[in-house]
Amino acid sequence: MRAEEREEIVRLPLLAACRPETADFLLRGAFVQRFPAHTNLTREGEKADFLYAVLSGSIELSAAYLDRETTIAVIGAPHTFIVAAVVLDRLYLQSARVMEPARILMLPSESVRQAMRGDAGFATAIAEEMANSYRNVAQELKNQKLRTSLERLANWLVHRDKETGGGHRFVLPYEKKILAARLGMAPEVLSRAFATLAQYDVHVDSATIIVKDWKALEKLAHPDPLIDDETI
Repeated sequence: MRAEEREEIVRLPLLAACRPETADFLLRGAFVQRFPAHTNLTREGEKADFLYAVLSGSIELSAAYLDRETTIAVIGAPHTFIVAAVVLDRLYLQSARVMEPARILMLPSESVRQAMRGDAGFATAIAEEMANSYRNVAQELKNQKLRTSLERLANWLVHRDKETGGGHRFVLPYEKKILAARLGMAPEVLSRAFATLAQYDVHVDSATIIVKDWKALEKLAHPDPLIDDETI
């Protein structure tokens, strides 16, 4: 591991609060690897051998049942994923696939559990990662159960517009079928929702979204911080 990589890694929220000797122990068996798009990192049902932290790029978490598959979440830097399986030494409940070319830190699971037992700062950081994941799941359940498909899409567009600088024009970060799964709807339902949004002056040009009446879209979305703000 190069010195500049190490400096970057020890600043991650996961490692910033642990003792230097704990960081040394964790990084001794760690890997930093680059993965091209579409690489499968984990498969649900496999043993959790590594804890993954995203340094750059994005990761799709998905799950399958019979002949159906859905996107659970899309993860970017500097977040970790599948933490609970590592802490509990259980099987992965989700599969992970690289969406955009990614740099990933891989920490051996046994080293993570050992470090938790010996370093309260690191254990606290792991607990905070898991707490944040739990709160994200709670917000996602509220989003899925309390909003219609049109409202979920409108809120996602409002959030994405703010993420990309508030210019009211942006490109979808992934395929529409992934967006549909991410929002808990079939692709044809997403298509109908986009068609309905034309009434609110939201226009779709291939993968480009153009919002001509921001107030109308925001009124439809009716954002709620207790659902939409991950920092609350």
